[in-house]
Amino acid sequence: MRVLIIGGSQFVGRAFAAEALAAGHRVTTFNRGVSGTDLPGVEAVRGDREEAGDLERLVTGRRWDAVVDTCGYVPRTVGASAAALSGHADTYLYVSSIACLPDWSQAVRPVDDDSPAHDCPPDAGPDHADGDYGTLKAGCERAVDLDFAGRTLHLRAGVILGPHDTMRMLDAWLWRMRLAEGEHRRVLAPGNPEVGMRLIDVRDIADFGLDCLAEGRTGAYIVNPPEKNTTFGQLLAECVKATGSAAEPVWVDEAFIAEHGVSPWTDLPMWVPDTARDTLVWAAGAPRARAAGLTCRPVSDTVRDAWEVVRDRPVPELPLAAGCGLSLAREKELLAAWDARGGAAG
Repeated sequence: MRVLIIGGSQFVGRAFAAEALAAGHRVTTFNRGVSGTDLPGVEAVRGDREEAGDLERLVTGRRWDAVVDTCGYVPRTVGASAAALSGHADTYLYVSSIACLPDWSQAVRPVDDDSPAHDCPPDAGPDHADGDYGTLKAGCERAVDLDFAGRTLHLRAGVILGPHDTMRMLDAWLWRMRLAEGEHRRVLAPGNPEVGMRLIDVRDIADFGLDCLAEGRTGAYIVNPPEKNTTFGQLLAECVKATGSAAEPVWVDEAFIAEHGVSPWTDLPMWVPDTARDTLVWAAGAPRARAAGLTCRPVSDTVRDAWEVVRDRPVPELPLAAGCGLSLAREKELLAAWDARGGAAG
């Protein structure tokens, strides 16, 4: 196939580019050239999707079998891209998010492939009322549908991990384990280690999306592991194993975490309290995607490969620049408080 990737140099876009090249597809990327480096083998077109002249220059004399949009967050902007590309591509794959479903983002009930999306107009700008991430993603889907009616593929991704992750949630745990020596060997681990999770590798999303394009599939798919594929305890154990760490997780209870103002998801990346409502984040299956051929590699492979990408980089300070993780000093204070309260290492 001839594939245009809007983005293509970071995380999800990079994974699509890598998997497409490996499959023998001809790949064009369209980006500003400031956030990352394009992979060897792609035709890199420089431009800003918010500039009409850049979009016109992109499409002039070119046509693709499919567009893969990995970096669309504002409906009005995505709509302009779709309008410019509508006569130059057959199918538009938009990487959306499970957060576009209000029952998921508001933790109301488990969602499925037929759950309604947020009510957001296709021409909404970044200042749209109630325009949080998930709401705007729903508007972006509608923006694509306007110019590619019947020719759209929306991948509503769950929690994505893998090599080159710009969110750096997994990186935060990997580096914490790598730094586990001496007085920092004990690592604060949150809540119940048996809480099940659904984590998907970015490369599995790319493979699935490209296969769907090759098969002519359209529609909306939740892209998540069909079953819970790890627990929080297993995830941290894989981080210890990948880094060769001597870390000793100390499992502290949720009341202690709340009492000390530790934030789920940011201070403790990917962790949510073990309540019926909070764990709805891990409840969504993906029967439609599974029937269409989605396969998910083991989480151990994802953790190992993510560490291989960052292991030779300079050791960072925690929390990471993306705001993920506790500082070592803060964690030490919390563990001392836990010990004083009579807690014990798990």
